[in-house]
Amino acid sequence: MLESVKYLIGSVGASGFGSKSTAEEVTQNSDLRSVTAIITGATSGIGAETAQVLARRGARLVLPARNLKAAEEAKSRILSEYPDSEIVVMALDLSSLNSVRRFVAEFDALQLPLNLLINNAGKFAHEHGISEDGIEMTFATNYLGHFLLTKLLLKNMIETAKVSGIQGRIVNVSSTVHGWFTGDTLRYLGEISRNKRHYDATRAYALSKLANVLHTKELARRLEKMEANVTVNCVHPGIVRTRLTREREGLITDLVFFLASKLLKTIPQAAATTCYVATNPRLNNVSGKYFVDCNETTSCKRATNLKEAAGLWSASEIMVTTTDTKSALSAMKTN
Repeated sequence: MLESVKYLIGSVGASGFGSKSTAEEVTQNSDLRSVTAIITGATSGIGAETAQVLARRGARLVLPARNLKAAEEAKSRILSEYPDSEIVVMALDLSSLNSVRRFVAEFDALQLPLNLLINNAGKFAHEHGISEDGIEMTFATNYLGHFLLTKLLLKNMIETAKVSGIQGRIVNVSSTVHGWFTGDTLRYLGEISRNKRHYDATRAYALSKLANVLHTKELARRLEKMEANVTVNCVHPGIVRTRLTREREGLITDLVFFLASKLLKTIPQAAATTCYVATNPRLNNVSGKYFVDCNETTSCKRATNLKEAAGLWSASEIMVTTTDTKSALSAMKTN
């Protein structure tokens, strides 16, 4: 109850920020003129606000998108406000592993440094779908595509941090919904990747968001072991009406959001935690943590299970190299 009251009144935490803080407020003292950032899902909603604010602080932006027209429009909006911004638009469909590989190859060809990777793009699919790689679409887009993207960009990030002396940061955008998933992660993924009989949109979304947090935990462990000057953290942005709901619009959805409006964040507020974790100097050397309302907090107990995080990583490695879901399922045994 106390936490709910704090949220509603916008009480600030140890960081000096809270649920009512905006992305502009949390980056007010940030100078990002030496930073190159990749932001997925930056054509609308939280991602677009994140891109807008980081551009205002001087960052060079790379905006990967499946819809290049929407990405060019997002670029134009930013340039209309900040005409000196450097923005690169590139093609990327996160549900396609081949598209991820092409994007990274094309990005590498630009010979740009990479200081900041924000894995923001998200999909809530009310209708069941399978990716071209044979993986359920929500999981493929929200988690597996980002897993491969991060894996392939990591060498650049580590080298950039070494040369520039600026610590690299990876921000995975998850959701408090990650705690809703119960059951065997890969068994359920296998079931919904084979057919739609067991498919539940909310459960599939929760699975993908749990995977985001587990990925953060295991990647943080590996980066520390490598002694890389790169951190990775995970955020819950808060509940806000964005294009995430674009597959189901109508009277019921409108009514639910109207009734919940007092609990919803504005888009600038929802982008605040991502921007805080991406830029605030207080978080130097902070890695593997989970943030809500611009403050570190605890994820669900399961998301801190290092054995499960390592198992998901092993299974993911199989999926991005062989797309053999059956082998991936046998790679991890949950408790």
